Amino acid sequence: MKFWEKVTGSDLTEEWKAFEARAKALPAEYQSAWEQIQTDLLPRADFSGRNLTPIFDGVLGLLEESAAEGLGIRAVLGDDIDGFAAAVAGGEGARSYRDKWREQLNWNVAEKLGRLGG
Repeated sequence: MKFWEKVTGSDLTEEWKAFEARAKALPAEYQSAWEQIQTDLLPRADFSGRNLTPIFDGVLGLLEESAAEGLGIRAVLGDDIDGFAAAVAGGEGARSYRDKWREQLNWNVAEKLGRLGG
């Protein structure tokens, strides 16, 4: 990856377009599951979303293989797609970007108050 691509994010744009093209080739029930998984995982992205691209690639691979085998979406992901997405992201307690920002803000405030009070 070239420096300019990384700075501008153009490499991610190309990757997302490829993900969407792959997802459009899936059966309808798989496409709706893909949309729900994206909705559940995107809040757990870092600033650029680069940390989730390998996860999305793996999930799409699973969906593609399962669709090729003719399995129903429930046989692959079960009834709890949100739970599947949470497990893929690192478990129920996986931190979202809001949690990370909240933690950073609290640390900054505590540091400033410590400087003012001490």
